[in-house]
Order: sequence, then C-alpha cells, then structure tokens
Amino acid sequence: MKRKIAGLCIIFMTALLCVGCKKEEEKPVEVPKEPESELVTETETETESHEGQVRNFYTGEWIDEDQAWNRPVAVMTENTHVTLPQYGLENADVIYECPVEGGITRLMAIYQNYEKMEKVGNVRSCRLYYVYFAKEFGAAYFHAGESKYALSVLNSDFVDNVDGITGKGGAFYYRDNSRKAPHNLYTTGEDMKKAMEAYDYATTLPNDYTSHYRFTTEDNPNLLSGGEDAAVVQMYYVDAKPWFVYNEKDGLYYRYEFGEKQIDGATGNQLAVKNIIIQNCYSSLKDSGNGTLDIDYLSGGIGKYITNGKAINITWTRSSDSDITHYYDESGNEIVLNPGRTWVEIVENSRASKNTIYASEAEFQH
Repeated sequence: MKRKIAGLCIIFMTALLCVGCKKEEEKPVEVPKEPESELVTETETETESHEGQVRNFYTGEWIDEDQAWNRPVAVMTENTHVTLPQYGLENADVIYECPVEGGITRLMAIYQNYEKMEKVGNVRSCRLYYVYFAKEFGAAYFHAGESKYALSVLNSDFVDNVDGITGKGGAFYYRDNSRKAPHNLYTTGEDMKKAMEAYDYATTLPNDYTSHYRFTTEDNPNLLSGGEDAAVVQMYYVDAKPWFVYNEKDGLYYRYEFGEKQIDGATGNQLAVKNIIIQNCYSSLKDSGNGTLDIDYLSGGIGKYITNGKAINITWTRSSDSDITHYYDESGNEIVLNPGRTWVEIVENSRASKNTIYASEAEFQH
C-alpha cells in the first residue's frame, strides 16, 4: 500500500513539473510586434497628423496645403541700433544679411505667409544685389527707394517690386510717428496684399516651382558628421557686431547684435534659426564718393553651412541672374538643410577671415 501511495505521489509531482515546463515553454510565444509593423504604425500616425499639409518650399516644415503655393514677398529691413526692435522678422522663412555702406548691414526678410502680419519693418532702400537675391525666391520685392545703380533693373520687368517712396507704392506703407524719419516707415500684411492686387502681380507660385533648398526631414536630421564644433558664430560686420549662439535643447541658433539679444518687436521673442549659410563673395565699390558697395553674386566662391552645433566648408555657384544659388559640400554634393528657418550671411571675401566660429560658448568673448 505504501508503495502504491509513493507511486501516486511520484506521478503527481511529475505532472506538476510537466505543467511548469509547459508554462516556461509558452513564454517565448509572447513576443513584441515586428519592427516593420511598428514602422508602419509610425508612418500612418505621421500621415494622419499631417493630413492636408505639405512641406514648405522655403523651410522644409509642414504647412497647410492651401498656403503652400502662396508667392512670397521680400522686405528690405533696416539694421541699425536706432531702428531696434525690428518688426516681423520672427515670421521670416529666410533672412539675408548683406553689408552696405559705412560698415552697416541691411536685412532682407522673405515671408511666404504674410497677410496677417500687423507691422513689418522698418522698410529701407534697395541695393542692386538685393534685387537678385529676391529674384532667387520668386518674391515680390518691397523697398523704400533705391541706390541709383538699382533704378534701371527695378524699372524693368525683371522683378516685381513696390517702392514706398515713389509712385503709387507709397500708399501701402505708413509712418510711425513715435520714431524719427527715415527710420519709421512700415507696412502690414494687409497692405502688401493690397499692393500685389493694385500692381496686378501674381500672388501664387508657378505650377512648375520647385524648392529653392533641399531639405531632409525631422526624423532624419543632417548632423554634419565630421564638421567642426560651432557653438557660437560671430560675424565681422563692424556696426551691429552680430553673433549666434547654439541652444542644444531646441537645436536653434539664437541671434544677438549691438551687444544684446535681437528681439522681434511684434512678439517680444529673440530671433532664432535652424540653418546658417555663410556665402563669401567678391566685392568692390561702385563709386568712391558715396562708397556704394557692389556684391558679386554670380562668380561663385566658398563659405560655411552651420546647423545642429556643427559647421562644414561649402562652395557655391550661380549660373545667371535668373538662376538660384546652389551650395555644395566638400564631396561635391548639394547640401541638404534641416527643416526650419535659414539665415544667409553675405560676406565680403576680403573680410571673411574676420568671422569666427567657436567650439564652445566658454571660448567666446564679446
């Protein structure tokens, strides 16, 4: 009898062990989803979250589809201490900074969706080379007067423009009496819209328009592997003495000039951009009397592309007045920008060595 009981116990324990083994064997069945399935899910989520949107031609960011084909405007903006703060620059897709006379710079801000802007400027006069930079983006060019060397091209059909000083263009600008002339001329998004209609300028881009820049996507950023560290970018311009500081938290370069943050008067925010392009150009004087500067925007040259805390050497080319500027890395590949706003610094070759890129903010003194 004892043997019989012992045998039953052995059988019972063996059964328990088998059940335990089966449970252990069943665990591997609970495997996570295949990576391919997860990728599909992410792609579907991204598509759903951007329904009705497309990539902006000028920033590479998502934008409502009904805004994507708006023709941009380019606004000539003063950049001296007396005019601070400027208004509207935070909304610009692209900003060009170029030297003019006496060591000062002027800015040209390119806005694709400008109609709701309440105050833009202040607006100042044109220099010839700015016309050709505006042309690159298919933009209508807003300015207040011009150097005599730009007059003939502005009066031609080469570029659509609205002059705030002469002709009917003055109706689309206003003076802010809290400031002294000539530092107090502004426009609005509504006025620019009305000006486009009054001049019968096209307000949409051509059907065959393609992006000025090449962009990557947010989930595949251009890290500029192998580039030099670029925590601070200091420009040589002797009046504003501007510089940019990289913020690792949001991946943007914050702009400073005249010893302080450069603020948009409309929002109170400091200007910040994702990409900086330094484009070195030959320069000369148009005349010795006025010191009118001429920038060679056609002969090509070298420069830097700066993003995500890194900088690389680039070259640039432009085949004609109506072409766009192309930028290439040292391997001869056209550079790919990260989505976001871009600041283009036009630099005189003779002064390019005075620009400084610092690997860390601790090295920078201003």
